[in-house]
Amino acid sequence: MVRCIMSFASSILPSDPAELRAFAAALQAELYAKTLHIEKLKAELAALRRARFGRSSEKLDREIEQLELLIGDLEEMQTETSERTQAPATSAPAQCRDRIQPVRKPFPAHLPRERVEHEAACVCPACGGTTLTVIGTDEREVLEYVPSQFKVIVHVRPKLSCRACETITQPPMPSLPIERGVPGPGLLAQVLISKYCDHLPLYRQSAIYARDGVEIERSTMADWVGRMAFLLEPLAGEIAKHVRAGETIHADDTPVPVLDPGRGKTKTGRLWVAVRDERPWDSGVPPAAFYRYAPDRKAEQAEALLENCRGFLHADAYAGYKKLYEPDPHTGETPLIEVACWAHARRKIYEVHAATASPAAERLLKQIGALFAIEADICGHAPEERRAERADLAVPLLAQLKAAFEATLLQVSGKSDFAQALRYAFSRWESLTRYTADGRLDICNNAAERAMRPLALGRKNWLFAGSDLGGERAALMYTLIETARMNRVDPHGYLRAVIGRIADHPMKRIGDLLPWNISL
Repeated sequence: MVRCIMSFASSILPSDPAELRAFAAALQAELYAKTLHIEKLKAELAALRRARFGRSSEKLDREIEQLELLIGDLEEMQTETSERTQAPATSAPAQCRDRIQPVRKPFPAHLPRERVEHEAACVCPACGGTTLTVIGTDEREVLEYVPSQFKVIVHVRPKLSCRACETITQPPMPSLPIERGVPGPGLLAQVLISKYCDHLPLYRQSAIYARDGVEIERSTMADWVGRMAFLLEPLAGEIAKHVRAGETIHADDTPVPVLDPGRGKTKTGRLWVAVRDERPWDSGVPPAAFYRYAPDRKAEQAEALLENCRGFLHADAYAGYKKLYEPDPHTGETPLIEVACWAHARRKIYEVHAATASPAAERLLKQIGALFAIEADICGHAPEERRAERADLAVPLLAQLKAAFEATLLQVSGKSDFAQALRYAFSRWESLTRYTADGRLDICNNAAERAMRPLALGRKNWLFAGSDLGGERAALMYTLIETARMNRVDPHGYLRAVIGRIADHPMKRIGDLLPWNISL
């Protein structure tokens, strides 16, 4: 069901009016079917909740959490798909307008109010008359969030009537991220940060906000997240272009449990990351991380992540990168040159030492540690300085280390884990030592591993993604959040600033909203 809808959304629109009407009708049918699916899941969730009050069960609680996440993902996707398929000047499709929406309740009286008085025009825009009389005011309440508290912003716009021509004029309402919606940029940023940075699912956020007397349905927040994913996608695409333009790229991937509707269990998806971080050699280029979700770990996923990349690739020994290191049969050009990771090679030897307390493994670890000590001293230096320092210090150490590897390999069992760890390094020796010849290269792939760390921490809280589409939204949000962090920009402040501007921002100037360009 979901995949079918997304195929419609990504299709090329037909130019023939009849075909276009047929396309729209088919898309409306798919959206309506998905709406029914959401209502069915809601009914199942309600039944599980009723059952929970009848008996206490950890298994039942987990099923409820899975349904909460799945419903949230479907609701987010419904809004995102609607945004993609309707032209800006048109109204929402009928089935979207007819969807049952939560009743909007008045904002709690205890919340502080901030009045924004909009200055009225002094001259009638219709006739130029200067005799304007106030005939009333419109007030519009927008729910906003500032750190640790809610507040209500009341936009007051006086209505003026021209005595000369009876034309009524009024200051325009400032543009909001969601047209006719109540959330301000700060609240939308808080929902996104809580979900993707603090790893709080929407239903948990709903319960947290209710403690402050503000009732926001999970489905309402899901609608907000879907709209924000649509709005922010071009910005994530701009970050992807920036990353792929780098001459030195770091890449990695990590498993992500994903709910598999219909099978009653989870499957394993993958979140991939490509990182451009030239701070170790002080190029002045802003660092950035681009994330991409994929349902599997096939080689084509790695190729899609690194599409159009040229230069050097820091990565692990995953076989899916192999094609990227081979010359193109048509052009003869080699897309990427492999730079292997000493942190991976060291880790395998460390695991042997941790398990056996081998003195030989300990000696090798100390020699590898000396290589990393050199890198710590030259971090932030110019590329030529780094290359020269490595030639003087690292190259001789590497020659000694290789001799130590060879001697140790003769002393241990060929079938042991220790021998496998040594052969791992030997088989990649050329790519492991390539960093010494170019000051722009790193000794390891820690830049990509650091970019994966927030995801690993998040898995302990949110357990799994609600769907493949939920994984794609997560990749988009992680791209923005982690890139902001890498540039020492507060993610909440960044998203708040971007969400407040992007709806009216010219697409040809989307680069102005990148973390290193925007003024908060």
